[in-house]
Amino acid sequence: MIDLANLPVLVVDDYLSMRRLLRTLLSQIGLTNVTYAADGASALAQLRDHSFRLIISDLKMEPMSGLDLLRWVRMDGRLKTVPFIMITAETDTDQVIAAKKAGVNDYIVKPFTVDVLRRKLASVLGLNSHSASLAVE
Repeated sequence: MIDLANLPVLVVDDYLSMRRLLRTLLSQIGLTNVTYAADGASALAQLRDHSFRLIISDLKMEPMSGLDLLRWVRMDGRLKTVPFIMITAETDTDQVIAAKKAGVNDYIVKPFTVDVLRRKLASVLGLNSHSASLAVE
């Protein structure tokens, strides 16, 4: 059984408002051991220094995109199996296909609800999305 409260999660998004929204939604789901990075370079530093069991990243960021971050993660032997969820406002199927080819576990299209996030988390973590461990408070 996964202890969600202590599951180390890295959230990467260049918009502070999105990081704040994700903090609120993840907290409602029960994930509170979350580290935040404002860009891909900061995320790389966090990934080098800490162990994470889940990465949630925005697709469109500068100077390193979420897709580039995903590719880097998948090439790193220590990180290549860490579940990775991409968040995007893009509806461009080419971007989704590129992320799938790069090894993303799932993606979420903005805007989204806490229920969508809960289902995606349950899917990539191998949990029952209706279990008490992922119940929304």
